[in-house]
Amino acid sequence: MNAQRPEPSNEQIGSSIRRRRKALSKTLVQVAQETELTVGFISQVERGICAPSLSSFMRIATSLNTSIEQLLNVSESFEAVTKAEHRQSYSLGEAGRWYEKLGPGFSGSLFYPCIIHRPPGHVSEHMHHKGEVFCYLISGELEYHLGDAVHMLVAGDSIHHDTSVKHFSKVISEEETTELWVSSHPLAGH
Repeated sequence: MNAQRPEPSNEQIGSSIRRRRKALSKTLVQVAQETELTVGFISQVERGICAPSLSSFMRIATSLNTSIEQLLNVSESFEAVTKAEHRQSYSLGEAGRWYEKLGPGFSGSLFYPCIIHRPPGHVSEHMHHKGEVFCYLISGELEYHLGDAVHMLVAGDSIHHDTSVKHFSKVISEEETTELWVSSHPLAGH
């Protein structure tokens, strides 16, 4: 599949966050308190001076009662079927990591499926948040840290856990990983 991977600029991300925050009549201070980020950092993000990390972006989106996909203007057509040739893909964060949106399914759906491609050596952010996640490793190898345990995953392995437990993963294969993620939170960015 020759999926186009548009990468939003810092200015586009910041502008989208600012528009959403103002539409909700929230102040920078309110968003900072809700996300446990600093007012200065959120202001820099809104002005396009810096880009939020994936976990910071998730916290900002949650504070603004939206999803990362909505802030990035990834359309949600709410179709039951997503044809491979119409699947949306986009990049966010580090070069080489990109996402294929497998569709929102329907309005009010309770889980979010996507495919994430990560380059060799990529280390995800250390995260913990409300919800649960399932990952099926299609190709490559991962070192998956879940709480105090370390799991070595190869193609065909899967992991399913409560995301309130601290977790992160590292690509340990010499080739890109392809990972199928299903999360109860928009954008499984692991």
